[in-house]
Amino acid sequence: MTSVPDHAPAAPLTVDFFHDVVCGWCYVMSPRLRQVAAELGIAVRQRSFVLQESPEQMCQVFGSMPRAKQVILGHWEACARHEDQSRIDVEGMRAEPFDYPSGMAGALACQAAHLLAGDAGHWDMFDAIQQAHLSEHRNVGDGAVLLDIAAGLGHDRDEFAALMQGEEALQRVQADRAAAARLAIDSIPTLIAGPHRARLRTMSTADLRDRLQALIPGPAEA
Repeated sequence: MTSVPDHAPAAPLTVDFFHDVVCGWCYVMSPRLRQVAAELGIAVRQRSFVLQESPEQMCQVFGSMPRAKQVILGHWEACARHEDQSRIDVEGMRAEPFDYPSGMAGALACQAAHLLAGDAGHWDMFDAIQQAHLSEHRNVGDGAVLLDIAAGLGHDRDEFAALMQGEEALQRVQADRAAAARLAIDSIPTLIAGPHRARLRTMSTADLRDRLQALIPGPAEA
């Protein structure tokens, strides 16, 4: 896990990254944003955006849990055609017996990591959950799976469990949801960049670099 020293210079641009751990397009976008943010010195704030927070909500949207899995894995196939590496295992997830998980448990795990290690810890946890979900077809709606992932990142299992199940993590998810509502965000991944709140969605690494570079203020604006 990484941290930013107190004396570090301010980043020239801040981006809010709204995402859901079960979102395939977020899995495509996250490494691209990591690369460009590192190249340009951009600060990235992590924001939870849970598309459906329970099986009941998934049934409302898709009609049934089997139908939810079928439709979402169709989205995975589209994501796999656009990712930079072949990481998404559609058939592996299709063969798993469990229902497709909602993103709420994973969002709480990411917020627990945020409480322990800030935005960097949140992002590391988010990426690790996404890898477990989309590449390893594990059930990231299962708290035990999430604790295994957290322990693999070096977190104390008992401390992490208490935070993941605590009120503060839930409040952070709710606060991010309220922020998304104020910004009228209705799909993910969404990046909100800079003071003028430029809105970016899934794009290539080159296009993302160009768009964010153009948003960095010049000397007269800084």
